[in-house]
Amino acid sequence: MHKIIKTVLTYPVWVFQLFTGTKSFRDNPLIASRRLNETGLHVVRQSLAHRAAAWRRRRLKRGIPPHLLAEFDRDGFVVIRDFLPAEMFRQILEDVRQYRGEARETIQGDTVTRRIALEPCVLTRMPGVRRLLDLPLLGRLIRLAGSRDCEPLYYVQTILPHAVTGDPDPQLQFHADTFHPTVKAWFTLTETADESGPFVYVPGSHRLNPARQAWEKRMSLEAAGSGDRLSGRGSFRVDADAIAAMGYAAPRAVAVPANTLIVADTGGFHARGVSAQPGIRVEIWAYERGNPFFAPLIDLWRIRAIGRRRASVMWAFHDWLEESGFGVHVWRKRGNVGAFDRDVGGHEMLHIAPGVPGWFGQVSAHMLRRIVRR
Repeated sequence: MHKIIKTVLTYPVWVFQLFTGTKSFRDNPLIASRRLNETGLHVVRQSLAHRAAAWRRRRLKRGIPPHLLAEFDRDGFVVIRDFLPAEMFRQILEDVRQYRGEARETIQGDTVTRRIALEPCVLTRMPGVRRLLDLPLLGRLIRLAGSRDCEPLYYVQTILPHAVTGDPDPQLQFHADTFHPTVKAWFTLTETADESGPFVYVPGSHRLNPARQAWEKRMSLEAAGSGDRLSGRGSFRVDADAIAAMGYAAPRAVAVPANTLIVADTGGFHARGVSAQPGIRVEIWAYERGNPFFAPLIDLWRIRAIGRRRASVMWAFHDWLEESGFGVHVWRKRGNVGAFDRDVGGHEMLHIAPGVPGWFGQVSAHMLRRIVRR
């Protein structure tokens, strides 16, 4: 009886999630339903999301040079070498090298990723980075690729391949982040050579075609039971043969020097290139993923002063969920660390400090646990 009541109460949530960016085939039985997907649920959601993104992008093209628009429309990503004047780039590099403070780290396979959230209090210590984030062209390209007019999340990101013992990094597999257009951007602070894990993208794969939609439908029927955890959670993995069968171009590795900007629609197929040996890659990294179907009339994240605090708010929220007993927050706290540090610090994977401090966090977490257990 308890299970029936819980299902009845949860069902409206599952229905509501169909109209959002929710993508996991393991957490929502409607998204995972074989019967619904045989009739086209997944491909209809994907098609509607792409049409909505195309409509929004038509309004976000202003101020972007025509050759960059053409490059993005054709390939799904843009690459701009020597994005900044040399003096400005040196200032940014110096800002990042000197900064030490709180960061978050996670492990995927044998690779460690570290992120420092570029919130206002951090940017006061990185004036050169703040000038970069304020550049109109950067913001316009990210908004175009993500098809959403709001402030993205910005971080200093460090990639440390082969830093720990583990399985191969799952980001080495070609995949789409989700079923709809979304954006990631990299401004490189270190050189990325062919053998040093460059960004790899399948040109044109941000656009749907009949072969891609047929493949997506097949994947939607298998995803819930897939042995691949990330495919089961809606980030479909794909191999080279399947990419070729869809009629897309061969994958292109983007090996670039420092001071290069890459902005990509990561709803297209992409991967992290293989690193031949342990190394370090440091970049200013941006990310945005909103509701693919609807743009809110009032979006507080458009306000720069609020939007740039979002990363720390989200981290604190997930810390609180962990304290409440709802899963594990994979982004672990680490203090007094710099972006160029190669030491991974053991990650302190067994414990985190409270994300919502004081009595409010303790009481609210206790109340939430009691409500759910009922």
